[in-house]
Amino acid sequence: MNIRELARRSGVSTATVSRALNDRAEVSEATRARIRRLANELGYAPNEPARTLVRRRSDTIGLIWDSGQEAQGLHNPFLLGMLSAVRTALSEADYHLMLLTTPGTEDPDGSYLQAVRRHNLEGVIVLTTPPDDRCLQVLADSGVPCAGIDTAFTGPRTVRISSDNAAGAEAAVEHLYALGHRRIATITGPLHLPPAAERLAGYRRACQRLGLTVPPDYVTEGDFFLDSGERAARRLLSVDQPPTAIFAAGDQMAIGAMHAAADAGLAVPRDLAVIGFDNIDAAALVRPALSTVAQDQRALGEAAVAALRALLDGEAERPERTAEPHIVPTKLLVRGSSRSGG
Repeated sequence: MNIRELARRSGVSTATVSRALNDRAEVSEATRARIRRLANELGYAPNEPARTLVRRRSDTIGLIWDSGQEAQGLHNPFLLGMLSAVRTALSEADYHLMLLTTPGTEDPDGSYLQAVRRHNLEGVIVLTTPPDDRCLQVLADSGVPCAGIDTAFTGPRTVRISSDNAAGAEAAVEHLYALGHRRIATITGPLHLPPAAERLAGYRRACQRLGLTVPPDYVTEGDFFLDSGERAARRLLSVDQPPTAIFAAGDQMAIGAMHAAADAGLAVPRDLAVIGFDNIDAAALVRPALSTVAQDQRALGEAAVAALRALLDGEAERPERTAEPHIVPTKLLVRGSSRSGG
């Protein structure tokens, strides 16, 4: 079934069929309804590449995530959850999603921009890409609408969406302090990524406000994955005055810290309290269940799509590049790994 056959059976021209299916005003409501009904009965599907050329719109949004961590990202529950949340939000807004690959060797600086132009993408959503990604900055400088989730970049039509990472970290430290802990260490994520840097800033701010001393060896860097959390916790537990509590900037690292505690003969939370960040599914399944700072992935995805649509509609152009990020609140979930009396 093609548009010519649909036009023949409808008794109208192909131009009238095209106008009806694209909700053009030149076609009466009765004719539009009749053509749409017949198209559904006959299983007619428009040729999307052709429609894109005619309408100069693809209704497709590109998605980029950390070009240096794509393989690991496939095993990162939070990133996969974020991808699902963005896909759902785009689908509800009647947009398609295209995953853009990492820059190639041929003109790597402009490869994202080339992909956007080649596929006539409406805009791009970016997940946790380092702020020094030159290829991404070329894209942002071009004026293509870009919404970054936990990504710091600037451009004439860019917007950033982020969880309240610093406040979430502060809430975790305050909870541990209220339980009586005074030696609270942290395992950070890679500090070139904005979420990791913001969570460390929140941890330090809470410790300073509460009058807690933070020795240099109480801050150790991980990579958001389980093994790095286990290694980091072993280092923390081997210092002269080991911490009695650990705040990890990611749930997988927190679970790794719990493994290290078990290997050291420590009981969680009796000997060592542990709190993570993200609220991945595994956080509720480990024993004891992991206390964590929950991010609202659905709200992040919806905020990114809404911000991108505002850019597409011309409501949010920012030539001065000074816009503040859209912040989504976090929530501390207290479970067995930090519960008093555990």
